[in-house]
Amino acid sequence: MTYKEAPTVPPDIEVDAGQQDELLACLQTIALAHDHRVSGDSLTAGLPLESGKLTPSIFPRAAARAGLSAQIVKSRLVQLNASLLPAVLLLEAGRACVLVALDIKTRTARVIFPELNSAEADVDLGNLQDRYSGRAIYARPHFRFDARGPEVKKQRARHWFWGVVRENRRLYRDVIAGSVAINLFAVAMPLFVLNVYDRVVPNHATETLWVLAVGIFVVLCFDLALRLMRNAFVDLAASRADVKLSSSIMARVLGMRMEARPASTGSFTATLQSFDTVRAFIGSATVVGLVDLPFVLMFVAIIALIAPPLAIPVLAGIGFVLLYALAAQSKLHELSETTWRVGAQRNSTLVESVSQLEAVKVLRAESHIQSIWEKASAFLSRTAAQLRLVSSSVSSVALWAQHSVAVCVILIGVYQIIDGNLTQGALIAAYLLSSRAMAPVSQAAALLAQYHQSATALESLNAVMEQPVERPEGKNFVNRPVVHGQLNFDKVAMRYPGEERDALRDITMTIAPGEHVAVLGRVGCGKSTLNKMMLGLYQPKSGAVKLDDIDIRQIDPLQLRRHFGYVPQDLSLFFGSLRENIVAGGGSDGVGDEALLRAIKLAGLNGLVDAHPHGVDLNVGERGECLSGGQRQAVAIARAVVHDPRVLLLDEPSSAMDHASEEALKHKLKDYAQGKTMLLMTHRRSLLSLVERVVVVEAGKVLADGPRDRVMEALRKGQLGRAS
Repeated sequence: MTYKEAPTVPPDIEVDAGQQDELLACLQTIALAHDHRVSGDSLTAGLPLESGKLTPSIFPRAAARAGLSAQIVKSRLVQLNASLLPAVLLLEAGRACVLVALDIKTRTARVIFPELNSAEADVDLGNLQDRYSGRAIYARPHFRFDARGPEVKKQRARHWFWGVVRENRRLYRDVIAGSVAINLFAVAMPLFVLNVYDRVVPNHATETLWVLAVGIFVVLCFDLALRLMRNAFVDLAASRADVKLSSSIMARVLGMRMEARPASTGSFTATLQSFDTVRAFIGSATVVGLVDLPFVLMFVAIIALIAPPLAIPVLAGIGFVLLYALAAQSKLHELSETTWRVGAQRNSTLVESVSQLEAVKVLRAESHIQSIWEKASAFLSRTAAQLRLVSSSVSSVALWAQHSVAVCVILIGVYQIIDGNLTQGALIAAYLLSSRAMAPVSQAAALLAQYHQSATALESLNAVMEQPVERPEGKNFVNRPVVHGQLNFDKVAMRYPGEERDALRDITMTIAPGEHVAVLGRVGCGKSTLNKMMLGLYQPKSGAVKLDDIDIRQIDPLQLRRHFGYVPQDLSLFFGSLRENIVAGGGSDGVGDEALLRAIKLAGLNGLVDAHPHGVDLNVGERGECLSGGQRQAVAIARAVVHDPRVLLLDEPSSAMDHASEEALKHKLKDYAQGKTMLLMTHRRSLLSLVERVVVVEAGKVLADGPRDRVMEALRKGQLGRAS
């Protein structure tokens, strides 16, 4: 084996064996070969990684973020398209490498193994074939237009819902083709009956009867097979769309900017659950009903050929059903929207009550909550009953019209037979065709009744999907895998959504790398908001927040937050083990036991872990209810330090701890924070020994900023006002 150094990967592209994610390293290598420089955080943020690693199934989604179009193919190694190289080879045991070139004559392949630090290696083709799994991934760059290629006609953006549905147009094309055949086969039974009554029975032609019977049986078998295939194709298309749409909705929710966060969690949950209504509407019954509808005209035309007068009641019945269904649309729209709104409001009450059940009991608010719930339930019940009544009336009218049309066809047909204009077999055939013509109309009427519920749900989901996200499509971020920890606030002003006054006003300050600063101030003065601004959770109304002199809006949010260890004032723990809560966001594969135990010891959780039979795998319960307030706070501290961040943001880190626990934490933090930038928000003056500088904030503005002792002395003398 020989080695040849490939073009050196810049240090800020993080392609190294230490990542322990060979697929991600291969993707970055290919992206770099096409001059697309992108960090691993940007490629994998929000994707459903397995054990913290990229998988072949989600590789195309990660590649799209690098401006690449990826496709997984099954092919022999020697049959791979040389013009599409470099490509990723999937090897046995979950390994991967990048295939740069193939030389069939010399039986060698030039590859890049991630663990070789992007060095090209010439390997024997036979040896590589033995390790090759038979699957490869092609990845090619998209062509990008710049400002010199303006659009002549404005292109409409791809709709999140209909765009995914259109991806299955080939399946729907096959469904339409099958429906054409099925509806043509539907004519066979009436023709069979016509011939039996008009020709076989009068002439006692039993041989002809058997021929016709065998023929119709074959048609029925084909009809059954086509119906099963059609339903399977429709369900396959719906399931494919369901998976993609569900992923898109969840990705949009997780990627949503905090400014766009809905006011009510329960209402927002109801909106997301309404996707089930949309999913059911695009299922088998809807598609089949719409596809069969155009063939109504064919059946009416055949009836008219048999006996023109018999087509009149069919056309009248179709018109009556459609007019009634359309007349009901206004009421259905009103009731559907009302039902959705009250359902969302009731769901908000449920979620809020369950999540705050302890507070409800302590405040003796059960009666109040019960009253709100029952009023909403009663109104929802009345509205839903009205909606069901109007919807069922459409279906009932359609069924009544179908039977009435059948009776009218028979009545007119009898008179036609008496007059000698129609045979008995022709009447029966026309009767069967009339039922076949009315069935799709009845189904379409029922779909119109369901349409507004689905349309209302889709509109609510459209509002979610149109919310701004942290990673807009097409935006390129500055890659900063390593930072020094300098923080700058440059005339920053910030206002929370729906508020009338700014939370921060003209904040200007610089925190040097490795500096320890405490922020003091009254409740609601804006201390916690400073942390949220540095984490990129909210955007400034004016000014800029910078990390190492780079506006944080230029850095990928996930990579930005990787550099911060954040202990929030409002703790959020998830159902699961202590280990899962501490390494949350980093993936258990990326945190070794040594780092985990070090974080546990620093946070003072080692006593709990050592005493519990399950150790770090003990269950913390939903929202951490199995732990005390101090223990939950210690978990938050362990979570903040487990990844060894460069900057520590500590918002009241000891507010739930006793004095002994606070003193122990203070001594451990003093050693751990050496060389790290630390911003401490606290009301406890005992923690001020951790800092050298104090900033006093009042009403969103910096009131004082200077050395700790000087500022604290000014506070004691009342020169700055109290900053408790």
